[in-house]
Amino acid sequence: MLSKSLQKTALDYRFQIASYVILTFYGYFTIGLSLAVLPIFIHEILGFNTIIAGAVIGSQYIMTFFMRAYAGTIVDKKGPKPAIIVSMICFMLTGILLWAAFYTSASPLLSISLLAASRLLTGCGEGMVGASPVNWAILRVGDQHTSTAISYNGISNYSSMAIGAPLGVILSQHLGNWSIAAFTILVGLIGLISTINKKALYSLSTEVRNSFFSVLKIVSPFGIGLALAGIGFGTISTFITLYYNYKGWENAAICITCFSTMFVLGRFLLTGSINKIGGVKIALYSMIIESVGLLMISFAPSPLLTIIGASITGLGFSMVFPALGVEAVKRASSANKGAALGAYGLFIDISLGVSGPLVGLVAKQFGMNFIFPFSLFLVLLGVMVCFILIRSKAKS
Repeated sequence: MLSKSLQKTALDYRFQIASYVILTFYGYFTIGLSLAVLPIFIHEILGFNTIIAGAVIGSQYIMTFFMRAYAGTIVDKKGPKPAIIVSMICFMLTGILLWAAFYTSASPLLSISLLAASRLLTGCGEGMVGASPVNWAILRVGDQHTSTAISYNGISNYSSMAIGAPLGVILSQHLGNWSIAAFTILVGLIGLISTINKKALYSLSTEVRNSFFSVLKIVSPFGIGLALAGIGFGTISTFITLYYNYKGWENAAICITCFSTMFVLGRFLLTGSINKIGGVKIALYSMIIESVGLLMISFAPSPLLTIIGASITGLGFSMVFPALGVEAVKRASSANKGAALGAYGLFIDISLGVSGPLVGLVAKQFGMNFIFPFSLFLVLLGVMVCFILIRSKAKS
């Protein structure tokens, strides 16, 4: 009877966490809708090169970088609800600008300017929603469930893109690009209504809040490992459609779906391993698996093997964020949890923001065949960072 009671309690906590991180799903679903469509639109319809395409798409993550600090401060002082309300409004405005960009495609400079503005608004929305639902969940269920909350938040994140990316392609092909914009507005509205109807929660800690940059310094060793691991995902999400076009293959969105599906599966199956084995060790094993996936993509002679490589990459990358995130958040006081998660999240924003123009430059200078070997090299540097963290912990 006691065992059943404990199982029921654990299930209740998971449902409570899910009821908050569904807000992450709404936010990232709007991002996923245009993920596989925009690179082709910018490169083939508007006629801009891969560096411009990567820079425009990557600008989202630059804005996210700047908004994370602000969002962390709001979460620690006023709770997560205000931050998420702002994010959903940003996603709705993104949809409006997307519609305008698609409508003005006959004027490439105007269209690309509207797209750039839409990506900045998307970045603002992502920055505000990124760590806010998981903080809301932790406030509801307690710090002891941090790893589960972070993992479930990632499941919402990447499952939304697994669904959103191919759906965006289908909408574009059968209804036109305007439908992606309309769907973005609709989902943002659903997220806004859901957020408004939830009870606000606040941190009751009386501890002194540290400056954001002091918290950033604390979490940075773990964030650097995350940033290097994120290059693999950044390359797949931004360039897989162009890579498929270069190879003469079709259905590139399947790669994003398989990556995201295996990512979600990894989160479901391996979340409990963090507390048993240790966050840094799990991150190390995960990056090695991610490296194997990127190696397969680099030399895959067919779409099928590329899809398998993307799936392995997704499985490997799945546990990096929560594994290193748990270790990072442990080092922050309870009054700085929001800032710690926000500061830690900055590193994935840096990774995804830099990967667009950087990998685009590699593609332009050396060719599309070199983008995944280059990403593999950076992920292997992340493996080395984990080795250093493990050794430094052993010495202390």
